[in-house]
Amino acid sequence: MEYLAFTISCAPEYTDILIAEMAGIGFDSFLETETGFEACILPDTLDAALWEALLLRYRVAAGLIVQESTLPKTNWNEAWEKNYDPIELQDKVYVRATFHPGRAADFDHEIIITPKMSFGTGHHATTYLMLEWLLELELAGKNVVDAGSGTGILAIMAKKRGAAEIVAFDIDEWSVENGNENFDLNGFSELRMQTGTIQSVKPTGTYDLILANINKNVLLEEMRTYAGKLSVGGSLLLSGFYEEDGDEIRAEAGKHGLHPAGQKTRSQWAALLFTKIR
Repeated sequence: MEYLAFTISCAPEYTDILIAEMAGIGFDSFLETETGFEACILPDTLDAALWEALLLRYRVAAGLIVQESTLPKTNWNEAWEKNYDPIELQDKVYVRATFHPGRAADFDHEIIITPKMSFGTGHHATTYLMLEWLLELELAGKNVVDAGSGTGILAIMAKKRGAAEIVAFDIDEWSVENGNENFDLNGFSELRMQTGTIQSVKPTGTYDLILANINKNVLLEEMRTYAGKLSVGGSLLLSGFYEEDGDEIRAEAGKHGLHPAGQKTRSQWAALLFTKIR
């Protein structure tokens, strides 16, 4: 039996929503791309009525473009592995899956990520940009919050660079399960991902660094909370939005005593660094 394979292009703020919705109607394999994601399902498990209703609900709002194809079931894992390449970042970080050969001796840091349905493999520009920033920031002994942790890749990078305490969480149960598996793969079994948002998890005290690679609307909504959880002089690192949205992000950050400290861009996506000045 063949898989039905769907290539989904959508507005970035709808990626996580659509993956969650599609997982809820039986899709069981997802792979992020620069413009959205790919998803697969066995034909006899796809409820056509539910699928059509989902497309109707999001087609306009999310700017959906859907391409359908088939993929032999027996070759799915092989095809997925063939198209999921390792990431090399500045000759310093090597991000791979378990089925890729290790190259720890060639890089400062090797990160093992088995993404399953979670966002954050390093392939998307926003994750790549966040990793670049984490290479530059001083992390030794720092207390870190990773909001919307996905695969846990940013928390793993922070831990490898010497962060002392990391609070990681995501709203999706399957991301939490996947993130904890990835923590174990990288030797950080003491690090556990929680389920929830920064409001529901309620990290205690203040932190030196908060990471949030989510989407613009969530970032704007939670900006006040981020600022309240940062120590004076602490840093907030944000991504998940286009470069053109930077002014809106900076304006909201400024309302809460967060001063712009740097910007990186890649393929029209942006990652902004802020420092808490009061």
